[in-house]
Amino acid sequence: MPPEADAPALRQVIAALEAVHPLEWAQPWDAVGLVCGDPDAPVRRVHLAVDPVEEVVEEAIAAGADLLLTHHPLFLRGVHSVAATTAKGRVVHRLVRAGCALYVAHTNADAGAPGVSDALARVLDLDDLRPLEPLPGRPDLGIGRVGRLAAPERLADFADRVARALPETEQGVRVAGDPDALVQRVAVCGGSGDSLFEQVRASGADVYVTADLRHHPASEARERAGLEGGRPHLVDVAHWASEWPWLAGCADRLVAALAQDGRTVDAHVSTTRTDPWSLRVPSRGE
Repeated sequence: MPPEADAPALRQVIAALEAVHPLEWAQPWDAVGLVCGDPDAPVRRVHLAVDPVEEVVEEAIAAGADLLLTHHPLFLRGVHSVAATTAKGRVVHRLVRAGCALYVAHTNADAGAPGVSDALARVLDLDDLRPLEPLPGRPDLGIGRVGRLAAPERLADFADRVARALPETEQGVRVAGDPDALVQRVAVCGGSGDSLFEQVRASGADVYVTADLRHHPASEARERAGLEGGRPHLVDVAHWASEWPWLAGCADRLVAALAQDGRTVDAHVSTTRTDPWSLRVPSRGE
């Protein structure tokens, strides 16, 4: 552990995080920022994960973390109690008893550059990135990314690229489109992205990589693609897997920003798979 004198206060860690991912970039419905913790407490170790679930909380505490930084919020709706009789209440009680703060960077991290979709695009080796849906007045920031592969490749080979780049999940990688079609211009959105089909079409993307594609939006997108040259093809991945690549870059940037002020922290990225699905059984219908 770094010496106590070198450890930043939690408020200094938060300032470094919000310099990269300001709270005002979050969507109006979102719940970002400090969930629990004393802003004056020292932070020697930060544990980063996608989900603030009980397994991750226990992992962070066992690692001696003073701060758990997650992408997904613990609370998205208003609550009137954090009693330990509920799963989320137990998380809050466990963190407070252990002296471990919880901070959330969600849609403000989605909109950032670098941000969640940036990280997804870069592990797929995309260049010439720009936002899929820019923030008002900020064409360099926004949700999703559009970029290009160095050379065209078959959709089947691109899907294999996605599978190799992301952590393994039971869902794996699902594909809608002609496996032999060539793709080069790629749109991505970390997390649930089936609300962005119009932006994807406007971007001219050959293929769209995102998570949580529902039956009707995906089906309608493919029906419309049949009338528009077959594009965009769809690559659907697990929600957790699509956002996990952001954590490593966030950890590195946080450590570097604090070091500029003479402050030292350890930052560790959780490899615990918090994707909720644990088994996939192929259908055997006639």
